[in-house]
Amino acid sequence: MDAIMIPGQKDGIFKPDNAVRPNSTDTRVFSLLSLKGRTAIVTGGGGGIGFAAVEAFAEAGANVALWYNTNKSAVEKAEQVSKTYGVICKAYQVKITDETCVKEAIDTAVRDLNGRLDIFVANAGIPWLYGPIIDVDTPLYHNILDINMHSVFYAAKVAGNYFRRQQAEETAVDGKKLENFNRGSFIITTSIAGVTTLIPAAMTPYSMAKAALIQMAKTLAVEWAPFARVNAISPAYISTDMTGQVPESLRTTWSGLTPMG
Repeated sequence: MDAIMIPGQKDGIFKPDNAVRPNSTDTRVFSLLSLKGRTAIVTGGGGGIGFAAVEAFAEAGANVALWYNTNKSAVEKAEQVSKTYGVICKAYQVKITDETCVKEAIDTAVRDLNGRLDIFVANAGIPWLYGPIIDVDTPLYHNILDINMHSVFYAAKVAGNYFRRQQAEETAVDGKKLENFNRGSFIITTSIAGVTTLIPAAMTPYSMAKAALIQMAKTLAVEWAPFARVNAISPAYISTDMTGQVPESLRTTWSGLTPMG
């Protein structure tokens, strides 16, 4: 009886050099991941995790609205993304703590791109750099909650309405039939600070906001189940412009607590 040969196996042994590789024309997996014709909005898209998301969506074929606050390189970055990936990528300076501004910015981005909204990434946020709460003024507390938490609520209200209408009516804002829309996707960047205490940092307001966002994602996922998916991503210590604002001594401690450094 002839031996049964398994792809990738030689003489009964799997080896990296004889592993099965797809033909250059076999793009089935990549097609499943394609976002061609979709629209994504990313807040805090000018750098760090946000810009990585912008590039990923563009590479997958989506048109992307890159929201920023003060990052002066955002416009140039958006132009470069457009050239690199052959999609529409536009930068918008948005005051995310103003509910009216958030709605206007979403409406504008949808009109500027292709009349639809498929993905919203609520990524913008700031760190807490002021130490124990008993030593700071209350307005600093309100500021971080406005930026890191309330802004997500404002965006969710508008994005959710787009997702619900598109699911029900199956049309873009111009009335044209909506192609390839099953349901929307709302993604919130939270943090491990929302589920555990980061030692030795004194960052109670930051952790409060991130914990609230995690619960927001869980409850919205149920509330929006008929027309959208809602997910929270909780990064650990990542080298970005935001973590670069943290004192060097604290970053050294974080690195020491990370198994792979």
